[in-house]
Order: sequence, then C-alpha cells, then structure tokens
Amino acid sequence: MNGPKNKKTQALIQLALFAGIVILLNILVNVRIGGRGLYANIDLTEEKRFTLSPATKAMLEDINDIVFVKVLLEGDFPAPLKQLQRSTLEMLEDFRSVSPYIEFDFEDPSGGNGEQLNALKQQLAEWELEPTFFETTDAAQVVYPFAIVRYGNRVFPVDLLDENIPGAATESERLEISISQLEYKLANAIQKITQTANDRQYILFTEGHGELDSLQTFDLQTSLQSFYNIDRIHLDSVITIPSDLVKLLVVAKPRSAFSDRDKFKIDQYVMSGGKVLWMIDHVAMDLDTLMRKQRFYPAPYDLQLDDLWFKYGIRFQDDFVLDYQCSSIALTMGAQGTPPRLFKYPYFPVLVPNIAHPITKGLGLNIAHPITKGLGLINLKYPSGLDMDVQLAPGLERTLLLQSSENSMYQRLPVEMDFAFLREPLRKEAFQKLPQPLAMLIEGEFPSFYANRMSAEMQEGMKQLNIEIRDHSEPTAMIVVADGDIARNEVNYNNGKVLPLGFSPYEGNGKGYTFTGNKDFLINCVEYLVNEHGVFEARGKEVKLRLLDRMKAETQKVKWQVINLVLPLVFLLLFGFAYNWWRKRKYS
Repeated sequence: MNGPKNKKTQALIQLALFAGIVILLNILVNVRIGGRGLYANIDLTEEKRFTLSPATKAMLEDINDIVFVKVLLEGDFPAPLKQLQRSTLEMLEDFRSVSPYIEFDFEDPSGGNGEQLNALKQQLAEWELEPTFFETTDAAQVVYPFAIVRYGNRVFPVDLLDENIPGAATESERLEISISQLEYKLANAIQKITQTANDRQYILFTEGHGELDSLQTFDLQTSLQSFYNIDRIHLDSVITIPSDLVKLLVVAKPRSAFSDRDKFKIDQYVMSGGKVLWMIDHVAMDLDTLMRKQRFYPAPYDLQLDDLWFKYGIRFQDDFVLDYQCSSIALTMGAQGTPPRLFKYPYFPVLVPNIAHPITKGLGLNIAHPITKGLGLINLKYPSGLDMDVQLAPGLERTLLLQSSENSMYQRLPVEMDFAFLREPLRKEAFQKLPQPLAMLIEGEFPSFYANRMSAEMQEGMKQLNIEIRDHSEPTAMIVVADGDIARNEVNYNNGKVLPLGFSPYEGNGKGYTFTGNKDFLINCVEYLVNEHGVFEARGKEVKLRLLDRMKAETQKVKWQVINLVLPLVFLLLFGFAYNWWRKRKYS
C-alpha cells in the first residue's frame, strides 16, 4: 500500500532538490561580491578575442559610478553590421562582468520620430560623425554605427566602424580591424570620460625657436585639451622641466637654433623619464617660398640639435623624399589670366600607415604598431628621410612608424627647386627607390648627451640649485616625425578661420579633402607616449573573422541539412530502441 505513495514522495523530493540546485546555481551566477562575479569563463579563441587586457580590467575596476553606453545599432542590418553589433554586445558584456557600473542599451535611431532623428543627426554632425550607407538587396540603408558613452553630465561619442582603411581591400578586412579596435575604443572612451581634473596630465608645446604657434596647432590642441592640460613653454623661462608633472614635451616645427641651456633642459627631462614628440622640418622649404621665388636652393635649418639627436639614435638625411603617391597643388602654368590647374606634387607624399612592404621586411624594419593600426591616409609636406643606420645605444629599440611607398625617390641637397618638372606628367618608372623612413619610435634607456661634458662651473651651479644631474635615463620613449607641418592646420588670418588639420583644398576634384590620418596619428602618438601601459595596448589586439564560405555553403547545403536535421532524429530513434531493449532484457 505504501509503495506508490513512497515513490510519489521520492519524486517530489527529487523535483524539489533539482529546483533548489537550479535556483542556487542561478544565484551564484548572478551574485557579485565587491563588484566581482563568482563565475569565470575560458577563452578558447586563438587570438584571445574574449580576454580583456590587464589595463582595461584595472581601469574598469576603478569605476565607482554608473557609466551608460547607448549603442545605435539596433535593427535589421546586413550581415557585416550584425557581426559588429554582436561583437559590441559581447564586449560590453565582458566590461560588465568586470564592473557592475557598466550599463548599456541598444537603440534604433530611425525608430523615433522625424524631430528626434534630426536632433540626433545634428548632434552627430557636431561630433564630426556621419551616418553610413549600406547597400542591401532592397535599397540603400542608412545606419549609425556609433556608441554614446555617458558619465554624469559628460558625453563621449565613439565611432565603432572604421570605413576608409587604406590597405583593407575587402569588407571582411575592414570589419576585422573595426572589431579588433572595439575594446580600445570603448575602454578609451570610458577612461577619458571618468577621469577627474586631478587625473589630467600636462602636455607642453615648446616656444621660442620659431615653432608653430597656438593658432597653427589649434585643431590638434583642441582635440587634446578635452582630456589633457595643454600649455606652452618657453624654455628660457624655466630652470628644469619636471617629468613628474609634464608627461609630454611637443616640439613642433622649430626653425631657429636651440641654446645649450635649452638642450640641457630637454636632455635632463628625458633622463628623468620625460617623453618627447619631435615634429621636425629638416630643410627650410615651403610652398609659399617657392611660389614667390620660382627657383630656390633650400638648405637645412640650423637648429643645433644634431649632436643631441645623434646621441639618441636620430639623424635626418640631407634630402627630400618624393613619392608617386602624393597630393595635389594648384598652379598657373601659362599666360597671365589662365585659370590654375591641378598637378600631382610628389614633394607632398601620401602615406598608407601600417603597411609593411616586402622591401622593408627584407631590411628587418618593424612597421606594424598599434599607433598606426587602422589609420586613414597621412599627407606630409617636404619631408626628409630618417637615417635608420644610426647605431643605437645599448638598451634602446627602434620601431618604424611611417614610410613612403614602394614608388619613391629622393633628392640630395643641394638641389634647385622649381615647378618646371610639372609641365610633363609624372613618370612612375622614375620612382623606383626603396621606401624611405619618415617617422619612428625609440624606446628604452637613453644616454645623456651631457655625460662627462659638463664643466666644473656648470656642475657647481646645478649643485647650488639642488638639481641632480643624470647621465642615463629611466625607461622612456620619444617619437620623431620628419615633417613639422603634420601638426599644422591652415589659418585664414583675415577672418581668423581655422581649417581642419590635414585639409587639402585641391583633393576631391578640387572640392577639398581632409586627411584624417594626420590628426589621428598624432593623437595616437600622444596617447602611446603619455599612457604607454594604459588601455592603448588594446589597439594592438588582432581579431580573425572566420567568415562563412558562401559558395561552399551553397554547394553543400543539402548535405548539411541532412546532417543537422535527419541524423539527430535517427540517433534519437536508435537510442529509444536500445533503451527499450535493455529494459525488457533487465526486467522481463
């Protein structure tokens, strides 16, 4: 009599235990202690796609208030954008697994009314973000691949899709780069938006040697001053440059000599761990001068820095680097009153960042670096080559960042400059030199130029000022770019209007084009030097997309349908028959 009742009781107990275990597991999965979950995951991908960098994790753990991320990627998208949408969702979920203060939502911007959409477009335009057009089978679809990060009353926009990436020929390559940059873009936005005024680091632009003035560097400074304290320094006005306060010294196109005192201050700043971004015009040459003089023999600037640079492993070639891949200028090559024509001008090379040419690889030069990853085209003006044969001191390492194309040439000084060669079309066969180095990063422990060079009087003066003289640096870094105009934005001095950095009025069929890579490259240089071990390391992350082979999928469609639909049913039937046979044999 008690048999069925006992079985029923046991079944209820088992059901209750099962439900209790499920509830307990659910609690354990969702509970957080000290902002940390009790669960973990294992990243089995080859490139560790789902593993956040240590710097990103440390930054997320320091957040103490809500950061809300609104992603404008909700809706029915083409396959590439769906992959970007899914990757963004996975990245934000990874962020939230580290910090409970990360909240996010996906929104369809076209789902609101016309007034809301126009307000969004206006706001995005202020952030210099434009919607993207995607061709679908039905029509051209307008999408907004952006994320808007909010922290209190601060807002930071993020462009999730890198579209115009030189060297990325296919859609999948562009998508790979975009997805690989998600961690850096989102982490960088969160880091900047959550920093306080006390966290801001000082970046100083030097003055007093003919450098670009604040109006000529207005665009770059404006982009930097949202997150850094930007100021200008006349080296004669200070005794030393404190490296604990000044995180970066920017030297932008000096044109007059540096005194020994100024050189000593820069040297000791480097010795104490200071970072320097050099943007140097080696040769005194600009387009306006040539327009006025028609013929001109340029000469190098006498900056009195060659000995200091050589000690650090830097030497400029006495030449101009020309490239068949170049931007244009407008000239009147005829009788007075003839309208100007556009000419390709090889002294203004257009560089494709992060491309390692086979020739360069053969020379053993490294050009793949997070600073240049995913950048647009970069336009330089009258650059000189960098000598990569200079012997580096032990403990220093050199990384090539920018170089000309495989269709390059150079002109050794002295050379007569004019426009006569533009009367004939450029001949590609004339540009057959090796790619020429135009920007490099040097890292490590630098030797002091003033080691064993200081007079007893100077040493006594430093001692009285209680200034320690160093003959060897702490681990630090500097970047040198063989063009000072890379930081210069054009200015209309009649009305004070500032044009965007990298703007060329003669590209785009004469309508004008902005080489966005110029500013992006400089900002990346600043971020790498100032936050060398910060979230910037996530820029080097590689993501390999294993995209579906559509042709193979079509030809093997029936085969895989059978495998996925029929085989499970067959296995289930076989299991049922085997189980019934086993029961009959055991209990009969």
